[in-house]
Amino acid sequence: MKAYEKLGAFYLGRTWDPERSEPRAETLLYDSRDLTTHAVCLGMTGSGKTGLCVALVEEAAIDGIPVIAIDPKGDLGNLLLTFPKLRPADFAPWIDEGEARRHGVDPATWARRTAARWKRGLAEWDQDGTRIARLREAADFAIYTPGGGGGRPLSVLRSLAPPSREVLADPDARRDRVSGAVTALLTLLGVDADPLRSREHVLCASILEHVWGEGRALDLPQLIRLVQKPPFERIGVLDLDAFFPPDDRFELAMAINALVASPGFSGWLEGEPLDIDRLLYTAEGRPRVSILSIAHLDDRERAFFVTALLHELIGWMHDQPGTSSLRALLYIDEVFGMLPPTAMPPTKTPLLRLLKQARAFGLGLVLATQNPVDLDYKALSNIGTWFLGRLQTERDKARVLDGLEGTDVVARGFDRAQTARLLSGMPSRVFLMHDVHEDAPALFHVRWVMSYLRGPLTTPQIRRLAGTGSPAPSAAAEPPGTAAAARPVLPPGVDEEFLAPRRPLPGGARLVYRPRLLGAVRLHWL
Repeated sequence: MKAYEKLGAFYLGRTWDPERSEPRAETLLYDSRDLTTHAVCLGMTGSGKTGLCVALVEEAAIDGIPVIAIDPKGDLGNLLLTFPKLRPADFAPWIDEGEARRHGVDPATWARRTAARWKRGLAEWDQDGTRIARLREAADFAIYTPGGGGGRPLSVLRSLAPPSREVLADPDARRDRVSGAVTALLTLLGVDADPLRSREHVLCASILEHVWGEGRALDLPQLIRLVQKPPFERIGVLDLDAFFPPDDRFELAMAINALVASPGFSGWLEGEPLDIDRLLYTAEGRPRVSILSIAHLDDRERAFFVTALLHELIGWMHDQPGTSSLRALLYIDEVFGMLPPTAMPPTKTPLLRLLKQARAFGLGLVLATQNPVDLDYKALSNIGTWFLGRLQTERDKARVLDGLEGTDVVARGFDRAQTARLLSGMPSRVFLMHDVHEDAPALFHVRWVMSYLRGPLTTPQIRRLAGTGSPAPSAAAEPPGTAAAARPVLPPGVDEEFLAPRRPLPGGARLVYRPRLLGAVRLHWL
């Protein structure tokens, strides 16, 4: 076994000699427990940021630590491209044939060169195909594409099912789950999702509280009906119709109905439920690296899905016993727009909650971005590890240094001038690590990753990879015909009555109501 193969020690690379501009022989090992205080990775395009974070994920997987990776750019599917035998035939289906043509060679030749380059690169960092085999054996790798996109589908409707009894019994946890489910749905609708100011949020949250309080699940067709005719007459101290008039409730119901009826929404109804335990472990209990690829979604759909996922993580977290060890890892490959300094997107509140509370439950967060100006550094003040790579502008560098001065690393002898000098002219794949658990910062060169980093994957490639992980039980959240069989949405003022059968139904029969219009006229002749 290699000297760096120690449980709980992540092999990230070797220390860097800035005078000689080369790696030293000293291996840089990172204590996995330090990730319980979270990490942030900052660097411009080409800095090696993705390679560093892929190395972190690989090390976690080897140690049996499950990972959920949110992939806004489509790069992280490369984690499934691991080839223990390092044969050209393994690389051939995944190479960029356009790049081969630009180098004046045929695809087969380029595949041979790529395989040789990967084998050579691994050897330079004391790795080989045996370690790749260990990685593949240690964890299951799966790629999900919620809302369509070629990978394993994920249904988000589980967020409208009641949580565990423990969560329901805890008023604060219950309110968080209700608020998260409603915020995610309204975000997809493009409706104001502010829990305090949005009457749409207040109404839907009140409905969900009522239904969950009765121990029932709620689907979207039922929600549409209850928006029109809520199971209560007052909200707060106001009469329901005064707070939210029937005509306005009808407009909200129609908006939800239009969403359900849209062809694109069917992708959100299919696949495995959004279940954190399933994302972290297979049915057999094997650790899983779940890559949630959202590159195919628009901004609103991304916000919807990430918000729903983060609230599910919060609910899962509170079901776990406390621990000081790293239990699971959440990695966001590009956090741009999710944690801005001034605005309050729906993703920000649950991220803040996780940054403050996840440590006690062994859940570590790794946040990466190439846009250091668009970060709320006050929210990152308690993050224990900062990985700083090459930055694009002096403005970016100044913003990062300002942010660092307000964090816990200041108490560990942070030297702004020295850090600024180290960040200047830093080559690709070299990072400055500030770890609050260590006595001094460390400059290091990231090791060669075991995964073949071929770049963003196409939909056909994702579709091909989606079947390479261990199959997980698939459960559609809602039968395809449910929405079509739901009661129609009626405008305010139209009364609705249901006629009961005159005689008992025979065994196995199904009662189907069909709409009929009854008109009654009373005339008085003089």
